[in-house]
Amino acid sequence: MKYPLLASLIASLGIGVSGVANAVNVDVNIGIPAPVVVAPVVIQQGWHGDRYWDGHRYWGRQEWDEHQHHDDHGHCPPGHAKKGEC
Repeated sequence: MKYPLLASLIASLGIGVSGVANAVNVDVNIGIPAPVVVAPVVIQQGWHGDRYWDGHRYWGRQEWDEHQHHDDHGHCPPGHAKKGEC
């Protein structure tokens, strides 16, 4: 007689807990993520440290000087013509 009483107690406890579990409502609302705005990076032509940016690629100082001597277009980096270097 001991075991049927224990079994009914456990069953009624399980039913009661399941009713409480169904009555509890837990909502998790994360929301819409904020938009990511990326500003464009603009690199100006000219010397940046020991490298020269010509709008297409970086040149080392020695490489730029050698390129300028063989350039048929007469391009001179900004500021060099004023110094008489081209």
